[in-house]
Amino acid sequence: MSVPRNRWLVKVVLVLALVAFVGVSMVPIIAAFNDTQQSSPNSASSRGNSSSSDQKSKLEDAARGYEQVLQREPENQTALRGLLEARLQLLRLGVGNIQGVIEPLEKLAQLNPEQTKYAVLLAQAKQQIGDKEGAAQAYRSVLETKPGNLDVLQGMVALLLDQNRPEAAIGLLQDTLAKAGQANKIEPGSVDTTAVQVMLGNVYTSQKRYPQALTAYEQAAKSAPNDFRPILAQAMVLKEQGKADEAKPLFDKAAALAPTQYKDEINKRAAESATPTAPSTPVPTP
Repeated sequence: MSVPRNRWLVKVVLVLALVAFVGVSMVPIIAAFNDTQQSSPNSASSRGNSSSSDQKSKLEDAARGYEQVLQREPENQTALRGLLEARLQLLRLGVGNIQGVIEPLEKLAQLNPEQTKYAVLLAQAKQQIGDKEGAAQAYRSVLETKPGNLDVLQGMVALLLDQNRPEAAIGLLQDTLAKAGQANKIEPGSVDTTAVQVMLGNVYTSQKRYPQALTAYEQAAKSAPNDFRPILAQAMVLKEQGKADEAKPLFDKAAALAPTQYKDEINKRAAESATPTAPSTPVPTP
């Protein structure tokens, strides 16, 4: 079983069965950093180059303006957000570095602890430059007060797997599930146990520990029988193991339970499971 195929399975379940359905916005801002100037220079017209140069000049002027404001008012959040956006746009044009994005993100995360998006983006940026401990600390700072935040849990799990620490990822999710009851008593709905169980199954799947993965998915399905996510996850694992006949009824059930916007994608994957010789292609990320 190829590594790309296994990664594809995990990506599908994470993105399609978990992330999109629960409304978690985990399309990393860091993806923008990797999209800088990918087109061929020969493909751009002189007019396009001129436009890009004008945009670059305007963004650099805007960034300098925000920097001047922040020298006088270091906690001016309008200026911090403006500087962040300007530097992100410059990165997309291939100008600057990620450290320039980290600086305003750190301040925004500190000033807005209740807005977890800043901590998530900060962690992603730090991971991008290789500061994995800094990334982990950014995630932990949120998990201390919001242990069920799916954005942060998914980011932390991905970081631990990137560090080849699957047992730590498993422990984090198991601990989250163990404390979910108490957390949900204090703040109802703060921990989506089904989503966390599916995430736990995904970690097992990434390690090819299929029996444990199926157990996690089955437990999630029992606790939420009308939720398509754990059912789809089971089907994907069985498909990965070449058990197309066992996977098909689960795909059918997942499609029947899923919101309309996911039915076609699920049916497409179900059809592919019947033709194991067909090449495996990644599902486009929304």
